[in-house]
Amino acid sequence: MSGCKTVAVLRVGLTGGMGAGKSTVARRLTELGGHVVDADAVAREVVERGTPGLAALVDAFGADILADDGSLDRPALAAKAFRTDADREQLNSITHPLVGKRMAELIEAAPSDAVFVYDVPLLVENGTGAGFNLVLVVDVPVDERVRRLVEYRGVDEADARARISAQATDEQRRAAADVLLDNSGPEGALDSVVTDLWHKRLVPFERNGRERRPVTPHPELVPHRPEWAAQAERIIARLRLVCGERALRVDHVGSTAVPALVARDVLDLQVTVADLDVADELAEALAQAGFPQVAGVSSEPPKPEYGIGGEADPGLWAQRLHASADPGRPADVHVRVDGWPGQRFALVLRDWLRADPQVRAEFQAAKHRARVDGELNYSEALEPWFDRAYNRAWDWADENGWEITAS
Repeated sequence: MSGCKTVAVLRVGLTGGMGAGKSTVARRLTELGGHVVDADAVAREVVERGTPGLAALVDAFGADILADDGSLDRPALAAKAFRTDADREQLNSITHPLVGKRMAELIEAAPSDAVFVYDVPLLVENGTGAGFNLVLVVDVPVDERVRRLVEYRGVDEADARARISAQATDEQRRAAADVLLDNSGPEGALDSVVTDLWHKRLVPFERNGRERRPVTPHPELVPHRPEWAAQAERIIARLRLVCGERALRVDHVGSTAVPALVARDVLDLQVTVADLDVADELAEALAQAGFPQVAGVSSEPPKPEYGIGGEADPGLWAQRLHASADPGRPADVHVRVDGWPGQRFALVLRDWLRADPQVRAEFQAAKHRARVDGELNYSEALEPWFDRAYNRAWDWADENGWEITAS
């Protein structure tokens, strides 16, 4: 569409349970310069009296969903729209495109360096986290939230607990959180945390994405971190949404996908596509989603000694490498062709390392030697180990009947 922004603004989802203090975080982000959008307010706006949205709802559900003044009678609509899954789908088919269009209009009207923060109370319940570059969750224990609702809002305790129990659990929200904001302290204690988040992560993330500048992570090895798996799953969900059917599979690969293995704090994700034309078609969408392409990297080093089924052909090791623009979560996204050596080896190596403690120990020792050797290129320092490991990995695969499983 003419005039549309070619680079998407940073989209941050903000959520939290009743009484957690989400509005406090939204207010502070607004003060810092964030464009905070109340998702519920937008949903109400697109079906106000006299709008095409309200007319479409009347056509679908009948005039008795209107109040006497011609506005939407929400309880009346809910009584009809939530009777069956088909009714709910019809409601969503009307309102979701209207909300999306209105959100796009707000983005189009904003400055090119805007950080959009979407205040979405039911983000976790509706499973929409993958649609954001980051999800912020305001976290407070249930009993403290109940106390605040009773003391500050005058809500009956039984009613407060009933409402909270109808929402996502704390565990579900934490699983969805890229950033967990603990608001269980005294009033105002979270302001400095949100300020640091704004200056150290949100603003740099937006700038890196706009300038198509991948994050350069610190090369130091760290012990395996249990949170890597969940972080990878959230990024995988975003990559699947961005790539759609063009991604045949998306996997967590590399050292961070192997429990108990030391690694650089950089997640490796592999997007499998049908051919390199598809990989190139995805470049712009990935960049707009916060994963710009790494300049000058289009293939991996050819391995002439691998000569299995023509795998010595350097072209069969080609890939397209993207990397995260998020300074708070470095990640490399390898876009590789289905069935080509690089794509297959990434999967078999991960599974071999997971299955064999001795091989895992070998690889870990090689990593430590690479670190001790000073300012060596990490990949080059490990290349001799990979050269020896390639055929061994496939021998292990053959002996154990290894197959590529569903992602």
